[in-house]
Amino acid sequence: MKLEDRRRLAERFPEHGIWAPILSPLNHQFTPDPERLIVHAQKLLADGCRGILLWGSTGEAPSFSIRERMGLLEQLLERGLAPEHLMVGVGCNAWPDTLELAHHALDCGCPRLLVVPPCYYKGISEAGLYRVYAELVEGVASPDLRLYLYHFPKLSGVPIPPAVVARLQTAFPDIIAGIKDSSGDPAHTLEYIRKFPDLAIFPGTESLLLPMLEQGGAGCITANANICVASIRRVYDAWLHGNPDAAPLQQAVTRVRLAIEANPLIPTLKAVVAHSRQDVGWKRMRAPFCDGDIPTKLPSLLKLLSA
Repeated sequence: MKLEDRRRLAERFPEHGIWAPILSPLNHQFTPDPERLIVHAQKLLADGCRGILLWGSTGEAPSFSIRERMGLLEQLLERGLAPEHLMVGVGCNAWPDTLELAHHALDCGCPRLLVVPPCYYKGISEAGLYRVYAELVEGVASPDLRLYLYHFPKLSGVPIPPAVVARLQTAFPDIIAGIKDSSGDPAHTLEYIRKFPDLAIFPGTESLLLPMLEQGGAGCITANANICVASIRRVYDAWLHGNPDAAPLQQAVTRVRLAIEANPLIPTLKAVVAHSRQDVGWKRMRAPFCDGDIPTKLPSLLKLLSA
């Protein structure tokens, strides 16, 4: 890809870059801690994040009530986090909960919404999956809405096939904005990129950042941005400026990713943040996670991160 084409691509999608699905720190009562979270969010933005995904899978979103989720968004905005730096996860199994979260986010000035499909029932038909998103768009009824589809079949068990994306894009061309593809399958992500060049396609892992950028991807939305966003951003910047160091930089962040994801992801990331901040409070997690999920080989992971 030519240098001018890379810059045009980055300018075409305002959300282009690295997004962090932010971890959710908890206080002693195991409720959301906005003070720790705002400090973490500001550091991530300063270190190179294009934006913050609030209430993604990494943020333990399914473990919190919709009141808690709405309350934390309000508290972050009150503490100065700009809406243009936010994407909000609103997907729930109950459609009224998703709709309420969506209305609330837009009322708060946050139009970028990431929506995983309802995932209790498996084997959903393409018609049923289309209905999920179409009824959300029609229920929100706002031209400001920018909807990002969340394809994470390993966790949700409900894939989003290209045929459904195509139908949604045809029906709502100004609303469907992109896809977070957490399948980890480069062929699948590439299929999205090639079939939907007008959508911002984000792999859910930085290990696919450079190869997907080269094919027209929009960056990545990755859990590891919580602990090493500066390194991931260096890959992005090297690609953007045509720097030949992009490939070795990509190899380095991929090594870290493979080491981290060989362990329970959320407990490991929280333990790393707790160590880097010298704040054991960051280790708190809601059930079903527990302290026993923190890997015993954490020192070797910390050594790899500091290399």
